[in-house]
Amino acid sequence: MISVNNLTLAYGKRVLFDEVNLNFTKGNCYGIIGANGAGKSTLLKIISGEIEPNKGTVSISPGERMAVLRQDHFEFDDISVLDTVLMGHNKMWDIRHEKDAVYMKENFSEADGMKAAHLEEEFGEMGGYTAESDAATLLSELGVKDEFHQTLMRDIAANVKVRVLLAQALFGNPDILLLDEPTNNLDVATISWLENFLADYENIVLVVSHDRHFLDAVCTHVADVDRQKIKIYTGNYTFWYESSQLAARQMTDKNKKTEDKRKDLLEFIARFSANASKSKQATSRKKALEKLVIEDISPSNRKYPGIIFKPERDPGNQILNVEKLTKKMDGRTLFHNISFDIVKGQKIAFLGRDPAALTAFFEIINKKMKADSGKFEWGTTITTAYLPNDNTEFFTGKLSLMDWLRQYVPPYVKDVDEDFLRGFLGKMLFSGDEIKKKINVLSGGEKVRCMISRMMLQNPNVVILDEPTNHLDLESITAFNDGMITFPGIVLCTTHDHQFMQTVANRIIEITPKGIIDRVTTYDDYLMDERVKALQEELYN
Repeated sequence: MISVNNLTLAYGKRVLFDEVNLNFTKGNCYGIIGANGAGKSTLLKIISGEIEPNKGTVSISPGERMAVLRQDHFEFDDISVLDTVLMGHNKMWDIRHEKDAVYMKENFSEADGMKAAHLEEEFGEMGGYTAESDAATLLSELGVKDEFHQTLMRDIAANVKVRVLLAQALFGNPDILLLDEPTNNLDVATISWLENFLADYENIVLVVSHDRHFLDAVCTHVADVDRQKIKIYTGNYTFWYESSQLAARQMTDKNKKTEDKRKDLLEFIARFSANASKSKQATSRKKALEKLVIEDISPSNRKYPGIIFKPERDPGNQILNVEKLTKKMDGRTLFHNISFDIVKGQKIAFLGRDPAALTAFFEIINKKMKADSGKFEWGTTITTAYLPNDNTEFFTGKLSLMDWLRQYVPPYVKDVDEDFLRGFLGKMLFSGDEIKKKINVLSGGEKVRCMISRMMLQNPNVVILDEPTNHLDLESITAFNDGMITFPGIVLCTTHDHQFMQTVANRIIEITPKGIIDRVTTYDDYLMDERVKALQEELYN
């Protein structure tokens, strides 16, 4: 068990935690959620001992081993891949080297023999004699091929390093597992493997993630970091979100009787409990929900942006025609002779194993980059709004937020006063004197929210999104997702957010160097389609 007692941490006048008290218990997976900058990653660093709080203590049950997902991708550059994983169980690693050192002594004494025997016994009890094969199996399951196991960490690709460091954290069945954004740079298959691994994990897991699908798949509880406090709620992220929204609606419904509100909450809990019985974490999650009492459900203090796109006009029947489009970059083919039409009512998720190919395609159809050959044509009724992956060019200079947004007001909009602009900025949670903030000091999340304000100003009927959830907190991601579900126009997007893809897209186009795979289907069904898997083998090999 982890016990957090009277935890307080402040940096100058900025207070992150104020007298926080928590218990994390065995058999549960806790999703740590909160706005950007609230202190989610800091909490993990305090628990791991990397950061000392100003006040309070963190205590761990005696004898329990903690493992942390490392964020420094260069820390083990001079170590082989396999040894990097083995070092995840530091006590086993130390004993292995200690007993080897004893055996290498020139004058091996009887005392040395007794010490070696003791170390051998301890090493065996930890699973040391199968450690290398166990580590190799774990690496293979995470997609790190055998041929890389003896390679130095400095000589492998960044996306492979991520898997090795994840294997290091998981190795040896630690009693406490701390994971900060574990799905970053992982492909769909590896994320699915990790979801299954954690769903069966019987110890304590604390995870920070902006991937709602992942949080829903693995979490039995949510730890909400808000207003310098942390409160633990039963259920996964969706349960927390929907229950807090229901509680908030009930607070404003003064005409509804108390017993009716209680009945609604009980029905809500029962529905989620039934769904939990079908999930990967069936037993632990269902038991947790069955123990839940109504008083544990409370409205959230969180604020959600208002992301609402209102097209100036309906799109016509012709949206976009792409004909034999080809692009090469740095000597490699991103895509070759791709052709397709987009028609009314479609919301399309673009997939691909090379993110540069997807970005290049979006840049080309937004006339920011030229194709090597081929052409594309937008319909005459189409008005587009584009959220690029890299927004650096939009935030040069020192304009205030108000003046920055003013320059993107369409020419047909009249009477553009401060209240008009404040309305768009306010929807993205910029209020009061924040509108005077200079654009050169904005955080990554604030820049994306500004870009969304700019897009809403344009009243588009086609929205193009290149990794829209990057830099956003869960509240903004949820609001953006909901906004795209209800948007009456066309959506073209690529994103690593599984839930965004599944709930928004009704067509999938996968761009490969040799062509496209095009299916009118949902994201989940696309991933399960055996015919698609066969085509992927053909087009990527």
